[in-house]
Amino acid sequence: MSDTKAPDYKSVFGQLEKMLDEYLGKKAPAMPENVKETLAAFGPYLSIISIALTIPAITAIFGLGSILTSITPYAAGLYYMNYLGVIGIIVSAVFNGLAIPGLFKRSIGAWRLMYYAALANFVGSVIQGNITSALLGALIGMYILFQVKSKYK
Repeated sequence: MSDTKAPDYKSVFGQLEKMLDEYLGKKAPAMPENVKETLAAFGPYLSIISIALTIPAITAIFGLGSILTSITPYAAGLYYMNYLGVIGIIVSAVFNGLAIPGLFKRSIGAWRLMYYAALANFVGSVIQGNITSALLGALIGMYILFQVKSKYK
């Protein structure tokens, strides 16, 4: 028997958050305060819009994937990778939805749900093979997220 214990995911996500906060929140060029305030004020509405846009996208992925499976066995493999990637997108949408009430109150807990949503979206995109867009999207999204973090308590 080994004495290794399972990783503490809360600790891992917390360490990642601290590192990202250091580089994207403190060392990166700061956004003007009025831009941060505007983003924080419109954040709940942007989250609602992103969920509304995600629902048709998810249904389209499932629909297009089912067409591909009838064309070729190779496409069937891509279809299943899409399913796995869509799980990340669905998890992201759920975190976005759960965050909405707290975003209106500017709760740090809601901000953290948005952070988890961004991570889930990144993982889903990587699973689907969209590595470049996943990295670029995560970098831009996390930069914005960590710049407005000070607006949440």
